[in-house]
Amino acid sequence: MKLKLAARILLGVALVFAGTAHLTFARLEFQNQVPIWVPADPDFVVIASGLVEIVLGLSLMFSSKFQKQIGLATALFFLAVFPGNIAQYLNHANAFGLNTDEARAIRLLFQPLLVIWALWATNWLKNKRPRQESNLRPRD
Repeated sequence: MKLKLAARILLGVALVFAGTAHLTFARLEFQNQVPIWVPADPDFVVIASGLVEIVLGLSLMFSSKFQKQIGLATALFFLAVFPGNIAQYLNHANAFGLNTDEARAIRLLFQPLLVIWALWATNWLKNKRPRQESNLRPRD
């Protein structure tokens, strides 16, 4: 259980850091990742996604009551931003030290791990309902 708590807090810290980066020092790099087909201003997308990351990160760190819902929301967020990672690969966009197609492809491979991390660390896959014992006796 301590491992899952540590994983949840670590993921939360990473999301708060990334969200802060969206709003400050890496804002232009994140704008370069917004696919051209997204029907919104890239700066708006970066700001909005940064705010979502900060909220999700803080929620992962400080909320235990709704951790399954937060885990699912975080996993869905990682799925929602995946097209930006694909666009970075397809457009050969350099950002965050990913300046080769190989590096960008490796990043794509790690996105599913983030989804799994969010779900595992928040016990989303664990059923909390106690198993019902059957009152029926086997027939002789």
